[in-house]
Amino acid sequence: MNKQTMLYVLLAATFGAASQALAAAGVAEASPRIGVQLWSVKDEIKQDFEGTLTKIAGLGFQGVEFAGEFGPYKSNPAALRSFLDKNKLQCAGAHVGFDQLADARFEATTAFYKTLGCANLVIPMDARGASVEGSTAMSKELSALSGKLAPKGMRIGYHNHAQEMAGEVGSTPWDVIARNTPKASIMQQDVGWTTHVGKDPVAYVYKYPGRTVSTHYKAKFAPGTSGTPIIGQDRTDWAGLTRALREVGATQWIIVEQEEYPNGMGQLDTVAASLKGLKAVLAKMPPK
Repeated sequence: MNKQTMLYVLLAATFGAASQALAAAGVAEASPRIGVQLWSVKDEIKQDFEGTLTKIAGLGFQGVEFAGEFGPYKSNPAALRSFLDKNKLQCAGAHVGFDQLADARFEATTAFYKTLGCANLVIPMDARGASVEGSTAMSKELSALSGKLAPKGMRIGYHNHAQEMAGEVGSTPWDVIARNTPKASIMQQDVGWTTHVGKDPVAYVYKYPGRTVSTHYKAKFAPGTSGTPIIGQDRTDWAGLTRALREVGATQWIIVEQEEYPNGMGQLDTVAASLKGLKAVLAKMPPK
């Protein structure tokens, strides 16, 4: 047993009680559903919104996470909800900016997403996430939004890039945000960026149990390494990560995201390849 495996075993034992507590609170621990971040097909969805979502459903995705593109339904969330229902797709969440949740736009924004059946609103990036000081200040805003969203049955979340993972483990902006926001708020880890800067995405799930309500499965490489940025064709420990999500993450959604398209592959084709790779990993894992 190597040191990394020993660490995971110790973490799993430490947070076993947390997993039991989540179950006692009624949080389902079944295998998370699989969705896709629509930024992955950002060009194709602008050309054919309905056709692209129909193809996404045909690939076997159970949900989509929106990133500001709604095609012909920009002003008609009820019709968009009907279209999603027709294609057996759920709204896994949405990336929204702080400006969309400012007081003047808060009610309109939340009403739109609530109509879609969307409970998870995630801030995709903020300049303040680049420093400990900025993250401390931003955490206050995230905490206030958490309180405002709770009565609506909704949650706020934050999504990392490389900047939030910079520094020593325990002292990164990501750690600051996790420690200074309510446990009800989502720490949406982007696994690609976490691994890109040399941090361990599995350890972070165990470090903050119950916070990984949704997470981005993205294959990305650290500088100086090589490979294909497609899930299953990289070196990420997807099985270990999925195990952590099942055990302590309280994870509802695994969200596939692509931002690189190798060998001239189209956006949707690359997403399909990553989904195929993910399903191959999951097929080898024991059922939950």
